[in-house]
Amino acid sequence: MNEVILKMNKINKTFGTVRALKEVDFELREGEVHALMGENGAGKSTLMKILSGVYSLETGTLNYFGENREFHTPKEAQDAGVAIVHQELNMMNDLTVAENIYIGRETMNGLLINDRQMEKLAAGLFEELGVHVDPGATVNDIPVGMQQMTEIAKAISMDAKIIIFDEPTTSLTDDEIEQLFRIIRELKSKGIGIIYISHRMDEIGVITDRITVMRDGEYVGTVNTKETSKDELIRMMVGRVSYVEPKTASTVAPDAPVTLEVKNLSRGKYIKDVSFELRKGEILGFSGLMGAGRTEVARAIFGADPIDSGEIYVHGEKAKIHSTADAVAYKIGYLSEDRRSDGMITGFDLADNVSMCTLPEFVEGLFINDKKIEVVAKQYVNDLSIKCSSVNQVAKTLSGGNQQKVVIAKWLHAKSDILIFDEPTKGIDVGAKNEIYKLMNALADEGKSIIMISSEMEEILRLSDRIIVMAEGRKTADLKIEEASQELILKYASMEGVV
Repeated sequence: MNEVILKMNKINKTFGTVRALKEVDFELREGEVHALMGENGAGKSTLMKILSGVYSLETGTLNYFGENREFHTPKEAQDAGVAIVHQELNMMNDLTVAENIYIGRETMNGLLINDRQMEKLAAGLFEELGVHVDPGATVNDIPVGMQQMTEIAKAISMDAKIIIFDEPTTSLTDDEIEQLFRIIRELKSKGIGIIYISHRMDEIGVITDRITVMRDGEYVGTVNTKETSKDELIRMMVGRVSYVEPKTASTVAPDAPVTLEVKNLSRGKYIKDVSFELRKGEILGFSGLMGAGRTEVARAIFGADPIDSGEIYVHGEKAKIHSTADAVAYKIGYLSEDRRSDGMITGFDLADNVSMCTLPEFVEGLFINDKKIEVVAKQYVNDLSIKCSSVNQVAKTLSGGNQQKVVIAKWLHAKSDILIFDEPTKGIDVGAKNEIYKLMNALADEGKSIIMISSEMEEILRLSDRIIVMAEGRKTADLKIEEASQELILKYASMEGVV
């Protein structure tokens, strides 16, 4: 059995009156990929911030390679060999790849920075990883997958003994994920300990050796990956198995009114002659591989991108949508894939985000009635079970699932009856996912019409009444849920043609 290189024992951490960690245990072995799982707010990030020197150790012990240690700063942890590859990549986009890798550790030629030498060293790191990244390229100009490889190269350059991967596959393509897994296995073979934080159970099963689960700031247990099931992990994380069963038949009447009709929509190489209908109370799933054109269709309907040709009808009326404001006027709401950048203003509080699209109704004379906004926000907090300290809590401090509920509240208050959910559970833990699923089903039951774009096959099959499959900008299939299967969807997602 590989040597234990990290043992965190009885770790506690409080913030004011809130106890974030309660007697938490965690251990990592040499050459192990160890998953750390739990719902948002379970304490995973707090525990890792103690390990990486961001937070101080309150009580408990941190034994690192047989020695009790305490890292007081991130630099101290880095110098000891603890590195993090962040979910939101922590890079300076205007600098080159090599400059990002060696920032603060630049090679010098007299009084000048030796850029050529740094690029040569960086090239050696990428060769070691078996990937091609131009060390002289500006980070802003390279894909997300290469940016992540740059972070990994930086960790290796610092002689990392432990690397923490925080939701590493969130923005990667399938090919990039395969490449990442290959590199993780290579790091593992060199004896590096990997802590892998993810909500994606399928990839946890593929890449990890053991799984530690946390819940409400407490240690629940550690299991061998090969000896546990998805249901068991869900029980450990949320205390129960609670999920929405896959649909076996549509709940939408065949004669339900058509709320949205798209005819022959085209936009450059992104959307090619796409047509479909959406009915009242229907959840219409959009499936396809990366780059299939699903998000581009949604953005075109919402007026975020111009179209070359085609027509959009809302409740039978030809719609003139040239901007997002036009779409809002037609009662269309769009929950973007990137809710932090496009769906909300994270520096504003919950109440301000809920009222964002309907601000004029709260204006009285020259002033905005904040009390009235708070009353409305409190109603949605109650109706949607948003977990927050108050409606004045800053949005960026909410968990991913609760942020998504705030965006939903915004569109519900705007009286949207057509809702587009683009990757609705991206970066959301299993418990919050189930809450979002139940909420989407409830909205459809109330008569809302929903387009759901998702890269998760299970999600598509679980929620959709009907499924549109796209490939290379075209619609390749329109499937009833009764006939849909993973194999059939993948077949149509990998072909180009029109149905």
